[in-house]
Parts: sequence; C-alpha cells; structure tokens
Amino acid sequence: MRYNEITPAEYRGFGFPGADDLGNMFQVYRDFETEVCGARKLDVSRSLNPELQTFEQWLAEEQGQDPARVA
Repeated sequence: MRYNEITPAEYRGFGFPGADDLGNMFQVYRDFETEVCGARKLDVSRSLNPELQTFEQWLAEEQGQDPARVA
C-alpha cells in the first residue's frame, strides 16, 4: 500500500456528497494544526478512554497484522 497525498482543493473536487465539507475540514486541520490540537486535552481523552494509545503504540501493536485490516 502506498500513501497518496492530495490537497484539500483536490479532495473538494471529488464531487461526492460531503466532499466540499471534508476538504474544508482537512484544510483547517492542515492550516491550523497547532490551534486545533492545542484545544484538545489529552488527560480528558484518557479519562474517557483509558486504553487510548499514541500512534506509535498503535503502530507497534499492529505490526505484522493484515495490511488490509490496518489500512
């Protein structure tokens, strides 16, 4: 499997219902990453889900799994 990066504008051009909204959301997350991530409190997330993992923890656990399941 290969990652294929596209811009928010390209995503908005896909034309399916909601593509504009999702493209806009991706642009906000890209352009305002610090503000978006800064508004989230990790300790609150962990209190709601004590099994919450970092991406690195999740990836280490998924190594060797079926790639179709991980994708």
